[in-house]
Amino acid sequence: MMLSGTQYSISAGPYQAVITEQGGGLRTLTRDGHDLILPHDPDQVTPAGFGQLLAPWPNRIDHGRYEFEGVENHVAINEPARDCAIHGLVRWDPWALEEQTADSVKLSFRLLGQPGYPYRLDLSVAYELDAENGLTVRLSAHNTGGRTAPYGQSTHPYLTVGLPIDACEVDFGAAEYQPVDERLIPAGPPLGVEGTRFDLRTAQLFGDRRIDTAYTGLPFVDGRVWVRLSGGGRTTALWADEAHPWLQLYTADDLHGSQVRAGLAAEPMTCPPDAFNSGIDLISLKPDDTFTSSWGIQSQM
Repeated sequence: MMLSGTQYSISAGPYQAVITEQGGGLRTLTRDGHDLILPHDPDQVTPAGFGQLLAPWPNRIDHGRYEFEGVENHVAINEPARDCAIHGLVRWDPWALEEQTADSVKLSFRLLGQPGYPYRLDLSVAYELDAENGLTVRLSAHNTGGRTAPYGQSTHPYLTVGLPIDACEVDFGAAEYQPVDERLIPAGPPLGVEGTRFDLRTAQLFGDRRIDTAYTGLPFVDGRVWVRLSGGGRTTALWADEAHPWLQLYTADDLHGSQVRAGLAAEPMTCPPDAFNSGIDLISLKPDDTFTSSWGIQSQM
């Protein structure tokens, strides 16, 4: 058995993808054999969040502690160097197959109450490939418990065009970025990107700038915001719907070997870092309510 469990392969036209039982994650996505995201081996422990689904929170909870509706909770610290709980509770567990066709697959996961997160959710994710439009992903959470649950979700693909990101252009129209402290916890309100290294509103050579930053003030057009990474005559583009008022970019500086700065993590988020404490854009998912968001990746010539 592969470390990441059963592998689900789907295809449509020039596109192919592999989704994993572990975490319901996206392991590979290609067009005409070219990687659109950084892949990893099925017998490798998923590195640095590659393609993982992040729920019931994205990014970090400061010290793993938060209060919701008057109840104090403390989730396990899984980023000890920064004393944070990071990227939720579902990315390492097996997800169950619901249905599969040649060009789509749907998986589900039942998140039962546990110390620090005493809520019950049914999660589902549907991946679908289209020969023209590439990959579309829909992630849903349904509250099957009797209490309102704090909730947020995201995903963690690393976009690539087969070149180091220093040699690529990035086009991303966000108007504001979230300043953080040395532990990557928000420090003050969002600031304008103009005049900073975070300004990517005009396609430009990315160079050696280092970014591990949440953006907001996103320019949705026809219900979508886009991040485009271009180089070597190729463009890989990620879009996210309006359920994601935030999007994190990370330049993969902390990876190892050939993976260092080989791709740009683009993480559409429903809420900012530490939203369980700030309450900013935090979803209060009431009993029997469902929340769904969508995003996708395609190659643009």
